[in-house]
Amino acid sequence: MESQKDRVKFNVGGRIFETTATTLAGAGRNSFFGAMFDENWNLHSNATTNEHFIDRDPDYFAFILNLLRTGELYIPPKIDKKFLYREALYYGLLDHVRSAECAPFDGNRLRLAQSITGQSVGDDVGTTQAIRASPSGWCCVAQGSVVRVYDCMLEEHPTINLDYHKVNDVCWVDSENIVASFDRKLASGSIGLFNVSTGKLRYKHQVTNQLKDYTAGTLCFNYKLSSNCKSSSNNEYRIGVWDHVTGKLINIVVGKRILGNDSKLQWYDTNCLMIASFYPLNQNCCIGLFDIREKEGRIFCQKALVWSWSGSAWEQRNQYPVSQQLRKFRDVIIIKESNSICVVDDNGCLGFIDLRSTTKSVEWRESCTPITAVDNRPCYPKLGFHEGQLFSSMNDTISVSSGPDWVLTSQLRQNRGGPICDFSIGGDRLFALHREDVIDIWETPRSPII
Repeated sequence: MESQKDRVKFNVGGRIFETTATTLAGAGRNSFFGAMFDENWNLHSNATTNEHFIDRDPDYFAFILNLLRTGELYIPPKIDKKFLYREALYYGLLDHVRSAECAPFDGNRLRLAQSITGQSVGDDVGTTQAIRASPSGWCCVAQGSVVRVYDCMLEEHPTINLDYHKVNDVCWVDSENIVASFDRKLASGSIGLFNVSTGKLRYKHQVTNQLKDYTAGTLCFNYKLSSNCKSSSNNEYRIGVWDHVTGKLINIVVGKRILGNDSKLQWYDTNCLMIASFYPLNQNCCIGLFDIREKEGRIFCQKALVWSWSGSAWEQRNQYPVSQQLRKFRDVIIIKESNSICVVDDNGCLGFIDLRSTTKSVEWRESCTPITAVDNRPCYPKLGFHEGQLFSSMNDTISVSSGPDWVLTSQLRQNRGGPICDFSIGGDRLFALHREDVIDIWETPRSPII
């Protein structure tokens, strides 16, 4: 039984609430209520009634207090969820609300929670359409010369405008900042760090003479930032690696047999970078793992290549059917858990390369069923991996594969918005960007309370 001393009384917008310090302790030290246990806390209280006054909406406070009491959240249909999120953010309990509302991420149980319609940039050739999710459930969308940012309440923040320079790629480096690569035809330095709350440029990344006339493209981040860069004068490619905190160029990767246009970058660990080129200079799909040790000014070349695979070696083997010899890869990812690389072709079929095998052959999963094209405009498949599940998009559908043999276990499909240009997974959400500029947000719902 709680003692009288354990009781706490609040006056929220004129309504009285009474609870216990034990209940409030469940909010955590970093919350509004956790500050009550700090000796420097200075919330106004009535000396006569011992009530702590909070000038906020009492209706939403009631839901938040019940969440602390029971660990469960029930939101009636008449309650505006955005207002509840805003109040939870004020009290420092937004994570509690999100955790109570959604179960841990499970691709086989995802349900469409909401759709956002943005401002279409049209179908201009070469226009980037990319979406990137943050671990906290935010997302950013790169289209044309702008980047739109949505927070975990799916409210749009100030647009990041690149002054009519085409955005090539964007990635999150932490919860407050993103990095964008963009075309700069008149000056070097086409990578910038932007604040997602204000949309302001914090700094441009350092460029040396070795990258002076290069334009940054595909981005990748894992403690260090890497970008595929193309020369405007001699059609050469290099990979730059930067310190994300200072923007200082750490090193450069040069690999003529690996690098090319439309590259995919992924850090295998802090020192190993995967570089996959779908259209390299030798016209064969190539995948390489580079051992990149941080050393200022060092230029890495073919000697840093620790593992490689070339599409030409596989396509020329006569024992494979012609249908397999003509495959074109559209996306590549590393699956660390199984020490393998997954590729996807034009038809959305998945292939796997075992990094531990000396044969470096592609094992195809032909059980997938190609989906009829939505229209004649290309919308290439994408890959994703999260919580032990493999995700692949094809036209307007995202397929989920699970288990050691990557068996198709579920599919996510939305009838409006057209084909999926890109998708990304962060926190407990999957974001899918459709060609008609519709963003679908998929979440794992909690089981109903009985």
